Amino acid sequence: MRVIGGTYRSRALSTLRGVQTRPTSDRLRETLFNILTAGSPQALAGSVWVDLYAGTGAVGIEALSRGARMVHFVDSAPKAAELIRRNLLGLDIRAGFEVLESELPRALWRLQRRHVAADIVYLDPPYKSVDEYGQTLRALADSAVVWAMSLVIAEHDRRFDPGDEFSQLRRFRKTVQGDSALSFYRTGSAAKILL
Repeated sequence: MRVIGGTYRSRALSTLRGVQTRPTSDRLRETLFNILTAGSPQALAGSVWVDLYAGTGAVGIEALSRGARMVHFVDSAPKAAELIRRNLLGLDIRAGFEVLESELPRALWRLQRRHVAADIVYLDPPYKSVDEYGQTLRALADSAVVWAMSLVIAEHDRRFDPGDEFSQLRRFRKTVQGDSALSFYRTGSAAKILL
């Protein structure tokens, strides 16, 4: 696994052995970031990310590589949190991130208390934990971390549909890549603003 583009392009990232984490594939990350930067390579400069169920940290690290100002990595598994720290250290990334080893409700509460307003929230629960999608998207819809122009992106199995609407969060795009898919959500009228 490697960083696809930006400052750390082609640099290797470590993964965990076994099936505890399922890293976002290089191809899917490339598709994601091609969508996000279409027509503007600097589109992510200065952005704030929340990477939920961060696993290896590959998505958030890719965002940092492409100019994100801050990435909040969230994962409740101690081994995943340690792996994220190792990957960041291996790339000599010393600032512009925090690793929250925490369950989702507490992590969102902590981010809200500090008035974090995310430009992009990426969530990648274990594909088999289908209930996590609805719970997480509902929690985000009710959270101050997601504001009017936030983009919420859910990675999921192509055969699973996480849903179209969660309170004011509405899906406006779905992209399939191999066995995986990305669902894109925005709030209310902002959902009409297409990528």
